[in-house]
Parts: sequence; C-alpha cells; structure tokens
Amino acid sequence: MAKKSKKMLQVEKKFRQPLEELLPRLINDKGLTDTAEELGLGKATLGYWLLKLQIRVVRVALKPDEEIEVTTKKG
Repeated sequence: MAKKSKKMLQVEKKFRQPLEELLPRLINDKGLTDTAEELGLGKATLGYWLLKLQIRVVRVALKPDEEIEVTTKKG
C-alpha cells in the first residue's frame, strides 16, 4: 500500500472511505475534471494520486452495437 499524503488522508476523512474506493467511483460517475474539482485538486494532482495508488483509468471506444462489461476481482 502506498504511503498517503496529508491531503490524501484529509480527503479520505471527509468522504469517509478509502481513496482506492472513492476515486474510481467518482471518476466513473463524473469524469476526471469534475472529480478533481470536487476534491479540490488540480488534474495533475489527481493523476499523480491515481499513479501512486495504482488505479488505472481506461478509455474505450465502442461502435453503436457494442457493449462493455466491467467486473471486479474479490481477493
């Protein structure tokens, strides 16, 4: 697990959940720019946090009749 900065810990405390759960949910719901804004961060800082926490953001292009399904692995 990555060592978290004071700001990272403050965000976790404010939202009452670990960044590893919070960030993917917010980014999926709002996108990178709005997530950064909601957390009071710059986009570069959010990008750094994602790298540090090993959270991958993947962009996929689908034609009209295609779908994508995301699954999670539980340890």
